[in-house]
Amino acid sequence: MQEDDPKTRSAKRAAARAATDSARPPGSGRARGGAPVVRSDYAETTRDVCVSVRSFFLADQSRPDDSHFVWAYRVRIENHGREAVQLLRRTWRITDARGRTQHVHGAGVVGEQPLLEPGESFEYTSGTPLDTPSGFMAGAYHMLVPSSGENFDVTIPAFSLDSPHQPGRVH
Repeated sequence: MQEDDPKTRSAKRAAARAATDSARPPGSGRARGGAPVVRSDYAETTRDVCVSVRSFFLADQSRPDDSHFVWAYRVRIENHGREAVQLLRRTWRITDARGRTQHVHGAGVVGEQPLLEPGESFEYTSGTPLDTPSGFMAGAYHMLVPSSGENFDVTIPAFSLDSPHQPGRVH
């Protein structure tokens, strides 16, 4: 997925709109009418850094008849450790319902490389389009401990991209 890809721009605009809906309780959502369908959080902790993700199907940005489905996802990164850590890069594996996988690599997240002191957290919302009505994402954040120069990876838990256009919750 490239930055100048129209699908990517559309997904980012949709994700920004979905950010206002990110405070809804887990499992909340609205019917097919154009508002996001919210899925429960997925979470994983690596070396005292907890990453939790919640996905939102964006019916108002999707065009099922054209095989265009859009999701936003809200990520929270929490540093439960004793040292500051900085997110330098990200790696995503985005897999659609046909098993096709895209690999996305880039600096930071949403234009930032956040430094998290002990007890701090960082949240952001982004998005992705697929040409199938479901899929899943997983990945890693490539981190730095500034005090020692040590690099390590934090797992981004696999999370489901479900839509009402796919029968049942498949992932």
